[in-house]
Amino acid sequence: MSSMKEKMHTGEIYLPEDEEIMREQLLRVNKLYDFNMTRPTELDKREEMLKDMFAEIGEGCYIEPPFHANHAGYNVHFGKNVYANFGLTLVDDTHIYVGDYTMFGPNVVVATAGHPILPELREKAMQFNMPVHIGRNCWLGAGVIVLPGVTIGDNTVIGAGSVVTKDIPANIVAVGNPCRILREIGEKDREFYFKDRRIAPEVFEW
Repeated sequence: MSSMKEKMHTGEIYLPEDEEIMREQLLRVNKLYDFNMTRPTELDKREEMLKDMFAEIGEGCYIEPPFHANHAGYNVHFGKNVYANFGLTLVDDTHIYVGDYTMFGPNVVVATAGHPILPELREKAMQFNMPVHIGRNCWLGAGVIVLPGVTIGDNTVIGAGSVVTKDIPANIVAVGNPCRILREIGEKDREFYFKDRRIAPEVFEW
């Protein structure tokens, strides 16, 4: 029979207030508290702290405090050059995978945890977790919420304020609540970067 700790990563219902889980979680969020108390000039210190806190984190990643995570990033896997603006919340009760060069706008929430709809089970604080996969070179705009079990493909843009309830494929602009595909990323995006504002040719050489 699986322990409560093992059930965190199987998708089964479990009790998050299990003594072993709570003891380890408390030690992890202590580190997160220290990270959020760092000064803006302590960039090297922040980088070292993230390497200690995360399951995996590549070179060149930057997370702007305050940063919130249930397990301080212990179940989070970042590629390289991932950027997160203020207020990123990672509900990392199970694994969150984020590819290289992905960007998070302010106040993005990525959640792996859910609770049963049945009131009797929620009354006992029962929970289940499903992993989230976010691809390479994605951009999640301000206030995006990604729900448990979702996969977002490479290069995709999720518009500000969207609630992503289902998988979104690669190379797509998607928006809304629930988040829906708006269009594919195409040739027009090589010419215009915002409404009618054209991309200067020299930009591609930077």
